[in-house]
Amino acid sequence: MPWASSAGRVAVLVPCFNEAAAVGDVVDDLRAALPDATVYVYDNASTDGTAAVAAAHGAVVRREPVPGKGNVVRRAFADVDADVYVLVDGDDTYDATAVADLVEVLLSGPYDHVVGARRARTGTAYRPGHAAGNRALNRVVGLVFGADTTDMLSGYRVMSRRFVKTFPARSRGFEVETELTVHATALRVPQVEVPVGFRDRPAGSESKLRTVRDGLRILGWVARLAHSERPLVLHAPLAAVLVAGAALLGSPLAAALLGGLAVATGLVLDGVRRGRQESLRLAYLQLPVPGGPSRPGGPGAPLVGEPLGALAAPRPRVPAGT
Repeated sequence: MPWASSAGRVAVLVPCFNEAAAVGDVVDDLRAALPDATVYVYDNASTDGTAAVAAAHGAVVRREPVPGKGNVVRRAFADVDADVYVLVDGDDTYDATAVADLVEVLLSGPYDHVVGARRARTGTAYRPGHAAGNRALNRVVGLVFGADTTDMLSGYRVMSRRFVKTFPARSRGFEVETELTVHATALRVPQVEVPVGFRDRPAGSESKLRTVRDGLRILGWVARLAHSERPLVLHAPLAAVLVAGAALLGSPLAAALLGGLAVATGLVLDGVRRGRQESLRLAYLQLPVPGGPSRPGGPGAPLVGEPLGALAAPRPRVPAGT
């Protein structure tokens, strides 16, 4: 698609661990689709020459020695200064050629968070159990946080500066996608999902995700986020369980004390949450809207004169809060 530098500074962040077999094609596709963007490959202690391959294909290579995708995202979000941020895995499973369309969606909304919702092109694109696990986690996060998402674990996202610079980045590993989804929902930023192609890994590239281990870690992170972002949702059922347990043991006083303590804890934590979210909101409002006033036509104006056919049709999902 035609691309205009009026989009501002676009930074593409590509976390990598041992992706020498794939990262070259990813960088080539990204640079072809976004010729004015800067592609940063963050090498997370690779041992297979990932950094050298990325540099040979024109990427800016940076290193994060502490293992874990969440650590890479935390470092990249802190170090890189841009107006629009693209986050995409370096395993060549996502359609990197669609990145310009995703950036255009962000700017034309304007949105703060665009998620590339994966649509498998082959029956083997997802490893066994991953698709079902993703659906289950989507339902859990939707129930707990009210997030309207079909692919919260997608590693393909486009984000505004104000979204990135207010993101706490507390997670260390593959939980980072969950944290991004919950952050967008808690801050109630404008967001949307856009279908993108998803394919098998190229030969020589191996998945770093461990289905059971990382699935349990993500569930643990959901519980941790619920404690900080939805404390009443967590503590109200806890209070009911404590009251019922004490009542069954024949101790109404203990039931009252335990239930009251659980509810009081939830109320205190909810007050802390509200204060934290208000501070994040104020920080968010200090940063410019995607596209900014300097963009021809003002915020939300199209980048090119004629609408693109692929973007002219209504998007399939616009989560609540947009």
